[in-house]
Amino acid sequence: MNDVNLKINGIDVTVPQGTTILEAARKLGFDIPTLCNAQGLQPFTSCFVCAVKVEGGKGNFVPSCATKVREGMVVTVEGGEVDKARKMCINLLVSDHCGDCMPPCQSECPANIPIKDFMALVAEGKELEAADKIREKTPFAGCLGRICPRPCEDQCRRTRVEEPMSICYMKRYIADTEKKQKGAPQFPTPAPATGKKVAIIGAGPAGMAAACYLALAGHKVTVFESHAKSGGMLRYGIPYYRLPDSVLMDEFGAIEKLGVEVKYNTAIGRDIKAKELEKDFDALLIAAGAQGSSSMRIEGEKNQGIYAGIEVLGKVAEGQKVDLGTKTFIVGGGNTAIDAARTAVRLGSKAIILYRRTRAEMPASDFEIEEALAEGVEIQYLTAPLAAERTGDGLALKCIRMQLGEPDASGRRSPVPVEGSEFTESCTSIIAAIGQRVLTDCFADLGVELTKRGTVAADPKTYMTSRPGIFAAGDCQSGADIAVRAAAAGRKAAYSINQYLAGEEVTGEPVLFNSSMGPLNEVPESLFEGKEKAARITMPVISMDRRKTSFEEIETGFTQEKARAEAQRCLKCGCEKEKDCKLREYATRYGADAHLFKGERRGYDRDDSHEDIRIETGKCISCGSCVRACAEIKGLNILSFDGRGFKTRMHAPFGHSLVDTKCDGCGECVKVCPTGAIMGKNGKI
Repeated sequence: MNDVNLKINGIDVTVPQGTTILEAARKLGFDIPTLCNAQGLQPFTSCFVCAVKVEGGKGNFVPSCATKVREGMVVTVEGGEVDKARKMCINLLVSDHCGDCMPPCQSECPANIPIKDFMALVAEGKELEAADKIREKTPFAGCLGRICPRPCEDQCRRTRVEEPMSICYMKRYIADTEKKQKGAPQFPTPAPATGKKVAIIGAGPAGMAAACYLALAGHKVTVFESHAKSGGMLRYGIPYYRLPDSVLMDEFGAIEKLGVEVKYNTAIGRDIKAKELEKDFDALLIAAGAQGSSSMRIEGEKNQGIYAGIEVLGKVAEGQKVDLGTKTFIVGGGNTAIDAARTAVRLGSKAIILYRRTRAEMPASDFEIEEALAEGVEIQYLTAPLAAERTGDGLALKCIRMQLGEPDASGRRSPVPVEGSEFTESCTSIIAAIGQRVLTDCFADLGVELTKRGTVAADPKTYMTSRPGIFAAGDCQSGADIAVRAAAAGRKAAYSINQYLAGEEVTGEPVLFNSSMGPLNEVPESLFEGKEKAARITMPVISMDRRKTSFEEIETGFTQEKARAEAQRCLKCGCEKEKDCKLREYATRYGADAHLFKGERRGYDRDDSHEDIRIETGKCISCGSCVRACAEIKGLNILSFDGRGFKTRMHAPFGHSLVDTKCDGCGECVKVCPTGAIMGKNGKI
């Protein structure tokens, strides 16, 4: 057989006659994507993702899997027009793909915690493995399992059957079980020492999450914390009746045991200059949080007896005596306002929240609002403070009634004062809980850029600031936000810092393409057929008398029996092939957009009749590999195509279910499927 000489992306190569361009390119190390090409099968050229450009003639794109080399051929196999053509092909495929790569709960979780995976492990009685699974994404299962506002549960598809999964509390159960069985969180052994040193400002969820993953990578981490204990706003902004000191000590302490050094009672700017850290360490992470209080901007707010919400919560956390008197007004509508009000109740004061909008606009979690109301907290809606003054026995707060106008930048309707509606109320204390801000003076000498909001300007993917080697994560970068997002930012920042310390391009933690079947209310009803209703497990709590008179933890946790029953409710959304799906791999590589092409999309269709093989036609890309494998390898015609063009569908012929055919479950079709359209069941294939 004669050899053929050709040029591929400017490189000369000699291959035997009869070789395809795909084979020749692979010989040179080029990774040409292909979805319909499988070893042992004849070329089919259905996906055209392997397209390359051949010079000469019309300069057409040709499928590299089926086009044979010719003498003197000049081929471009990647870059420029070729990449654009491939991206277009992949966009077409994913626009007609009815399936989830990632479960909607996981994609909604700011930390992308693998919820389906840890639920499955609990259902199997493997709680310790479930704890390890959560730690892949966050070291704070016990903390977040108590205080997270649960954005994941809002997207749980179990809602379409009856109620969402109790995802948040299940994290707590897993952490509590590990504590009972092992005494403390169990981390893997850190990698060998790299000799690199990282300084972190702040021992809150962002700083300590970053410290955890950096220490596991083998770096020497030193954290500088102004308080006497770690935890940041988890400790000094959330009362112990929600998040006990013991849980904070366990989870943050476990990170220190990885070799992380925390210098407590060390304030940057006061005890040590941030600029000195830059000199002494190879990388620096600013994770100082947002610990300044926003002003009410009213006359008299500096009077004695008027406090900031985080000031009250911080003093109580430190065990300091706080005397609020008999009647406290709390100004604000967020979770800090709710926490401050419930704390006031426990300190013996009547707590009344003043909020300038209605409950529908309140940023606090509905669950927390209901808990506050149950404990006797009152809420006066459409009320705003105007001025405060000292009286003989307390304070007088002048207020005004509000009405809602047009929506503001946040999408909430703006409160507008009602003329002539002013009134004055007496009280013994006032707590302002209307927002938090970043205190930047402590690290101003670093010279990092700030945003118009006063937060640290950092790349949203890499978390690197305007100064190379200096990163920022958590509330100081995002503004005051939920803890799970801060912890996630710390992990992601650690990934970028690892890249920086290794001398690599800092690109940040990889973000994989994620296909979705659609919003919760648009998912086809057929997805839930045959799902039996099973009530969500409720969290047991202590009595109301104990709640209102102490800072004892309110919720007592799930029993093993209840937790495993709850785990069984999981619908196991998402795709079992998410980690090795070729379509997802290439969609990620080429930056595909599933919404670029509008129009009708194939619907959900599932054949679960066979004991060994499952077919989900919605995920099929009509590559034909399964049909050909069955015919060419097995000599059978169990699978076939029906319809034409975009209406083409793969299934068992004549409308049969797979179980009604001669399929022996050999799995040849499963081996060649590039997506999760055909999957083996129960680990048999």
